[in-house]
Amino acid sequence: MKITELKSEGLNKSYKVVIENKEFVKEIDAKLAKLAKQVKIQGFRAGKAPLSMIKKKYQGEAMSEALDEAIRNGSNKVMTDNKLRPATQPAIKIVAFGEDKDVEFDMDVEVLPEIKLGDFSKITLTKYTADVPAEEVDKAVSYLANARKETTVVDGKKAQKGDTVMIDFVGSVDGVEFNGGKGDNYPLELGSGSFIPGFEDQLIGAKAGDKVDVKVKFPENYHAKDLAGKDSVFAVTVKEVREPKAVEINDELAKSLGAESLDKLKETLSSRIKADYENASRMKLKRHLLDALDKEYKFDVPNSLVDAEYKAIVEQYEQAKKYNQLDEEEKSKKEKDLLKEYKDIAVRRVKLGLLLSEVGQDAKVTIKPEDINAAIMNEAKKYPGQEQMVLNYYLKNKQAVEALKAPIFEEKIIDHVISIVKLDEKKVSVEELYKFDEDKKSSKKKSA
Repeated sequence: MKITELKSEGLNKSYKVVIENKEFVKEIDAKLAKLAKQVKIQGFRAGKAPLSMIKKKYQGEAMSEALDEAIRNGSNKVMTDNKLRPATQPAIKIVAFGEDKDVEFDMDVEVLPEIKLGDFSKITLTKYTADVPAEEVDKAVSYLANARKETTVVDGKKAQKGDTVMIDFVGSVDGVEFNGGKGDNYPLELGSGSFIPGFEDQLIGAKAGDKVDVKVKFPENYHAKDLAGKDSVFAVTVKEVREPKAVEINDELAKSLGAESLDKLKETLSSRIKADYENASRMKLKRHLLDALDKEYKFDVPNSLVDAEYKAIVEQYEQAKKYNQLDEEEKSKKEKDLLKEYKDIAVRRVKLGLLLSEVGQDAKVTIKPEDINAAIMNEAKKYPGQEQMVLNYYLKNKQAVEALKAPIFEEKIIDHVISIVKLDEKKVSVEELYKFDEDKKSSKKKSA
């Protein structure tokens, strides 16, 4: 086998591989001899047919298998001899082959860059933290109390903000009813903002038995594209007006929510809010770390990986555009400018992905069963009351478990790097903790 390098430009390599005809014929003959022992031809016992008959019938099949094997072995030898790490599957172009010819093929391959890791301890980052204000805990308690409030029917009362009206409604556009625009005995709290803007305001002052034509315009970014931006009329019948009954915030409320006392409930809520703050702090720290790594490391990235990432981002953008789900920033920009921005994001994402992978290998980061179990438990916590259902889903779905491994691996690498960098801690307000505007561009569509 003869291997010749044809081109080496950055991460793109090209090679010519030539396998002598006698080697190729030897492989074909070996495959024919193997077939001769296995196949059965009419008139002969299995393995007893003349080789000439075997060759006549199976020559093409044997040649095809031998060619596949020759290309596979040749490609692997190119990789091994030149210590190449392919970014994607090599492109093979067969130049010549046949019984009387040398096998000759060209191989183009884009390789992963060599990344030399530096000293992470030279990086300085700030970890932002915030204390839980007492008023935030009080707000959380009030929210829980409000969720448990009861309402009582008040005959003859004109509905006002804060009241709940029981309504039947039928929505139409240009006199034609639309799917999803009908409801019976629907409890609508006036002022909750749960319906289309302007809908609830038009029911203020209505009494039980009133029929009201509510005229509203669907938002331009409404999820149902066929309704977005259109004027509509909802024929509403008010069946009841209900007045909220205040719920006292005391130990009894806390006990109804599973806490020993109001103080214990506040402690629990404070812990949950603190955990949310810590998640925001972690997110902010991770983003600043990725920004620092992006700035610190310079290396070429494989175009094939960038193109695949860019395609995924554009497909996401096209879907959002199709269903009127673009944000205001995207709407304000020309598409060509957006696409350029998305290309930059794709480059950054691939670059950081390769860098983190290199860090993970260098640090021998591994995923343990307890890491996966912890991730599954965290997912279950996102669905209060349905934890067992979530756990069962992962127990029965191996693919879902596999999907958890990549983010677990990344987070463990991030933890490793954070443990090395110089970390300053700074107390900030809750507003500043949750301010991510300065990182918006770098995190667009997906972080990293």
